[in-house]
Amino acid sequence: MIRHVIREVRADLIASPVQTGFQDATRKVETVGMCVIRVNTDQGLTGIGVTYHEVGGEAIKEMIERYYGPKLIGRDPFETEEIWEELFHYARGVGRKGLSFCALSAVDIALWDLKGKIMDLPLYRLLGGNKKKVPVYASGGWTSYDDDALVAEALEMVRRGYKMIKLKVGVEGGRNIRRDAQRCRKVREAIGPDIGFMVDANNAFHSGDAVRLANEIREYDILFFEEPVFADDIPGLRRFRQGTDIPLGTGEHEYTRYGARDLILGEAVDYLQMDVTRCGGITEMLKVVALSQAWNLAFAPHAMEHIHMHLVSAAANGAFLERLFLFENITAMVFKDAPVPEEGILTIPDKPGLGLELNSEFLR
Repeated sequence: MIRHVIREVRADLIASPVQTGFQDATRKVETVGMCVIRVNTDQGLTGIGVTYHEVGGEAIKEMIERYYGPKLIGRDPFETEEIWEELFHYARGVGRKGLSFCALSAVDIALWDLKGKIMDLPLYRLLGGNKKKVPVYASGGWTSYDDDALVAEALEMVRRGYKMIKLKVGVEGGRNIRRDAQRCRKVREAIGPDIGFMVDANNAFHSGDAVRLANEIREYDILFFEEPVFADDIPGLRRFRQGTDIPLGTGEHEYTRYGARDLILGEAVDYLQMDVTRCGGITEMLKVVALSQAWNLAFAPHAMEHIHMHLVSAAANGAFLERLFLFENITAMVFKDAPVPEEGILTIPDKPGLGLELNSEFLR
């Protein structure tokens, strides 16, 4: 095997305004964006990493190009554990969570993409997986929709072949539980009994109100209830879990194996939804998956399905992927021929690494 040495690291910001002003329970979504990182080697290979940048993209780019990138020059891409530890401790005083960790995650993903390309293996195979086909659910249903628009999107998801869908609750900032219950009833009546139905409150409620809503909508066969309370309110998540038999999904706003540990020991999660583009990249997500398996929990990562497909394939407890309708257009612009689900199944391409090719013309 020819040894590769990292020679260049660069980052690009891509953003697209949201034309219709989507609103979830706690904030208005004005733009969607990605920070795309390229790590080039002396042998002509390029590793791709990605993270979100709805806000703070400039800081992520600066962190990568000015601080993390120079520490990669001259290194072997296979040093993922050593590089991760070095970058983590380098920024530990200001960056154990948040934007600097998004930057670290993107760097780590790019290194794993390189490892797959050097070994000429798809990443899911390198991680020990063998499943090429992974279930995926459609995600949308904003609280800013009126009832007709909400039902119309749910039916569009079903028309496109999805067997599971997820919609928002927390209308009026979580202050109208009765309207939330009515909206859930209308969706269930429209999609029928055979479609998996999840709800996402985006941190809207106090635990008591969340339990009340959960028990009002349990008759609609809810697969899981996501982030019913503030993501850091682990006691509140536990109270929710004790107050209803609807499974609890959370974790997209957590960082590192320690965040996963705290959720698990706090008895505050059933579907662990940590995000590889935030929590520390693939190096750290492998540890998170191991923790979820040790407690026999479902692993169901948040969004970024084209990165997470490899992890869900390789994880024995991998449940499914999430496809955010909001990100479909920008994903199609950033990547050439990124796989699209068919009948609710995403097929992983048998290409080395992540199996993704950047649209260089668009990036320019």
